[in-house]
Amino acid sequence: MNVVRQSTWHPRPSLLSPHARGWLQNRGSLTQLIQQRCCSEFRVKPVFQSLAKACMDELDVMNLRQNELAMVREVYLYCGETPVVFAHSVVAEKNLQGAWRGLSGLGSRSLGTVLFTNPVVKRTPLRFKKLTSAHPLFRRACQKLQRKPLDLWARRSLFSLHEQSILVTEVFLPPILELGQ
Repeated sequence: MNVVRQSTWHPRPSLLSPHARGWLQNRGSLTQLIQQRCCSEFRVKPVFQSLAKACMDELDVMNLRQNELAMVREVYLYCGETPVVFAHSVVAEKNLQGAWRGLSGLGSRSLGTVLFTNPVVKRTPLRFKKLTSAHPLFRRACQKLQRKPLDLWARRSLFSLHEQSILVTEVFLPPILELGQ
């Protein structure tokens, strides 16, 4: 069961344009990259933050039981009035008193800024998946889109601080490819 859930996320994305690959495989701060390429105002718009169940394919990665609650935070990253990324993060409830206790107070600030400015935070290699309408993150990511695509590329990785993890998934929305190169 463990192998099946994790095997759907791959170490490399396939069949992508070089421009799309550049966005997906960049290991730096996605927030910073969007800010550099966005000709308009960059902003983070929170849409959900609460204790909730993680997605099925997140359980093993996060060492969560099927009905165990975790803090789930979902935001859109905007360039001007256009959403370009849907970001979804998951932290085990027990870690909200530890390394990730400040998560609930982020509001419209970027989690990426917190993660990439702390030199103690470690990141696992990126994993990639082409999401379809069967995946719950696809449906949530498409809520702000005028036209729903057939699929969306996503990437995820674990960030660890003091041996406590946060899983961050970033779903790339079609308008991101319109940002400068």
